[in-house]
Amino acid sequence: MPFARKAFAAAAFGLAAAAQAQTLPPPQNVVSLSASATAEVPRDMLSVSFSTSREGPDAQTVQSQLKQALDAALAEARKVAKPGQIELHTGGFSLYPRYSSKGVANGWQGSAELVAEGRDVAGIAQLTGRVQTMTIARVGYSLSREAREKAEAELSAEAIARFRAKADTISRQFGFGGWGIREVSVSASEPPSGVFPMAMKARAAMADEALPVEAGKASVTVSVSGSVQMSAK
Repeated sequence: MPFARKAFAAAAFGLAAAAQAQTLPPPQNVVSLSASATAEVPRDMLSVSFSTSREGPDAQTVQSQLKQALDAALAEARKVAKPGQIELHTGGFSLYPRYSSKGVANGWQGSAELVAEGRDVAGIAQLTGRVQTMTIARVGYSLSREAREKAEAELSAEAIARFRAKADTISRQFGFGGWGIREVSVSASEPPSGVFPMAMKARAAMADEALPVEAGKASVTVSVSGSVQMSAK
């Protein structure tokens, strides 16, 4: 039976390969290395979350009040919205029963949220003084995808150069004249966003004023790690 002979041959080959792998000596003159490069990059994205809350005797009244506040804030925000510069989207919209200290339902309460974000930091900061039906809940700063990718590309070249320089130095210190890469990986850290909640007192004081902004910088790091095989030349 030809099929049976082929299956037997394949199985025999696999067993032989496994046996050979077990008898092979471990790699010699291999060293593991790592290198990294870091840069502080100015954050170029601003995100502001507006929110408002209402309460009343029935759900329909509270829902209507929240919708009116959100519609008014959206109408004001749309005057300055620009694709890629100032983007808008609604956040959470919740409605739930309100209970007394004795656990008895005595009304309804709810909240609504609007988020403005983008690269036009000055425009968003001015918008915060024009929205009158909602207050600022959170302010966040981050890197745009373009800024992060540009920084990562530059840092990757720097980190790889450091990895190669370290491989050269260590190989010479061990008495070898050359080396070759066995395996290597390149990874980039995701810089955290700077998110700051706004205290109620501060929000009230800034209701008619533009938001003072200072985005600061985000730390971007690219790491290179792997192993090299040192050789005579």
